[in-house]
Amino acid sequence: MELTLRFFATFRDAVGEKERTHTVDADATVGDVLADLETTYDGLDGHLLSEDGTAVRQQLSVLKNGRDITHMAGPDTELEDSDVLSIFPPVAGGCLDHCR
Repeated sequence: MELTLRFFATFRDAVGEKERTHTVDADATVGDVLADLETTYDGLDGHLLSEDGTAVRQQLSVLKNGRDITHMAGPDTELEDSDVLSIFPPVAGGCLDHCR
């Protein structure tokens, strides 16, 4: 089945495009896709899944069709043909000196 993957910020830089079509097996999960991306793109290696591969890295946002997978089955969330996965890196920020 085919998915649409959308990448944001530094992940877009690592992949080299903001959106791509990705083919997976019929029984693939979000975790399977993230593991595949880590092995395919050096810039994503170690940035998507925990070291043991059982959880999405802290503060990483992964949306399936606009819904955060943490409110589903996490990396075990099942996929269907034509799903859209949006992958956001952790957001850093805070107040600059002028905000004090």
